[in-house]
Amino acid sequence: GKYYFLSRPRRFGKSLLLSTLKAYFEGKKELFEGLAIADLEKDWTEYPVIHLDLNAKPFTKLQDLHDLLHDQLTVYEREYNSEAVDKSSEGRFRHLIRSIKQRTGKKVVVLIDEYDAPMHDSVSDEDLQKTIRNIMRDFFSPLKQQEGNIRFVFITGISKFSQLSIFSELNNLKFLTLKDEYSSCCGITKSELTQYFCEGIEEMAEHNGLTYEETLRQLRQHYDGYHFSINSEDIFN
Repeated sequence: GKYYFLSRPRRFGKSLLLSTLKAYFEGKKELFEGLAIADLEKDWTEYPVIHLDLNAKPFTKLQDLHDLLHDQLTVYEREYNSEAVDKSSEGRFRHLIRSIKQRTGKKVVVLIDEYDAPMHDSVSDEDLQKTIRNIMRDFFSPLKQQEGNIRFVFITGISKFSQLSIFSELNNLKFLTLKDEYSSCCGITKSELTQYFCEGIEEMAEHNGLTYEETLRQLRQHYDGYHFSINSEDIFN
């Protein structure tokens, strides 16, 4: 596949997932030594990556969104010497994808973290949110228009805003949110907790004057109980 969307609540590691994907598509094989993918991946092809974090600042006024898009696009425009004639955010984004493909000869990977943060932050101001929705709709439009120059797109968020046309325009967008095989890709499973954090749990138990099992029960009580599909494992946040 090429286009994916995954929603999860806050504090489930969506940003870490995108950072991992970024390292993978940048061909940083050394970071994956000892993991399954080190044997599964043979080529480790390096791709240019555009990684946009839309949760980098709060959005209390319209200028906050314009500033964030400007700042994040500018980083990549300078890196790839891209200067668009159309100075709108979507025009710059479209030209950036096209120019990166032309300059590198490789299709572009686009990773968008917390795409819905501007909408969530403006939810108490109906007029502001409507304006922000329109801006974001236009900003995401190049993802479909530039499909021939794109290798992979992964978008994360807290929720799916049904009125944002990104979901109608990207008609090949695959929704992973409620699929069994992706239910544990963010968060920590019970088996991962005991396998990888055993030493930390033991230290916590000693600090609080509890046994290991008592501490594990406390962790389950506070952080367990999330299920994102019918056959999902227990997920800790």
